[in-house]
Amino acid sequence: MNTNPPAPLFARVALLGIGLIGSSLARAMRARPGLAGEIVANARTEATLARVRELGIVDRTETDPAAAVAGADLVILCAPVGTYESLAAAIAPHLAPGAIVSDVGSTKRSVIRDVGPHIPAGVHLVPAHPLAGTEHSGPDAGFAELFDGRWAILTPPAGTDDLAVARVRSFWEGCGAMVETMDADHHDRVLAIVSHLPHLIAFTICGTADDLADESRGQVLKFAASGFRDFTRIAASDPVMWRDIFLNNKDALLEMLARFTEDAQAMARAVRWGDAGYIEDKVERGRAIRRSLIELNQA
Repeated sequence: MNTNPPAPLFARVALLGIGLIGSSLARAMRARPGLAGEIVANARTEATLARVRELGIVDRTETDPAAAVAGADLVILCAPVGTYESLAAAIAPHLAPGAIVSDVGSTKRSVIRDVGPHIPAGVHLVPAHPLAGTEHSGPDAGFAELFDGRWAILTPPAGTDDLAVARVRSFWEGCGAMVETMDADHHDRVLAIVSHLPHLIAFTICGTADDLADESRGQVLKFAASGFRDFTRIAASDPVMWRDIFLNNKDALLEMLARFTEDAQAMARAVRWGDAGYIEDKVERGRAIRRSLIELNQA
């Protein structure tokens, strides 16, 4: 009787970047042995890799991304999206034939634009975006359950190998996520309204509060209500990551910002002229969206 365990989905997974998402992936793979035979991590600084080794969440660390991807059958870019082009150029000559290159970035058209031209023949690009995260960063911030019950969106370019897409789908499902596939441009428009614009607003509101006179600013912080506290939680997110997201999805973000600005001006007019019906309608529509999120277990 053969009692050998089945081969893992991927023999070697290389994580280029080991912050919140990368370290959560490492922990998820550790918790589910059927996903990866070996986990290799690369980071920009040796201090980060030293901490990763202390945490014991990967099998091997490499300071050189080219060394990290050597022999890997799945490479996941987990760094800020603004670094993707230089990373792709550095690793391209060292990718194994048949390997899959994926990522976790919040913008997808930019991934196809920046990474796609560097992918050699016989290697497959399957961009991905897990809709999961916290305001914390670094390898200590990750946890294996981060992706449980959350969506992971795949945006493979036209003509991508079906088996490669299926393997990436299985990987994310193995990490606990629900998986959806969509066009990269559509992804970027959807994320502009559900993620990027809310973050832009949160950063702006906190900036407005910070610019108040010292006395008023002190009162804002002292008496911060739950709404403002929620904005500060979002605004605590990694600045480099969000700088890159805004710049790499600027068209969709600016479109949604323009629409939001028009709606905000309409609400301002309603407040100015006492249009109670308009205000109540907007509040009720917000309540309905919240109820929908609760029903979908995404609240």
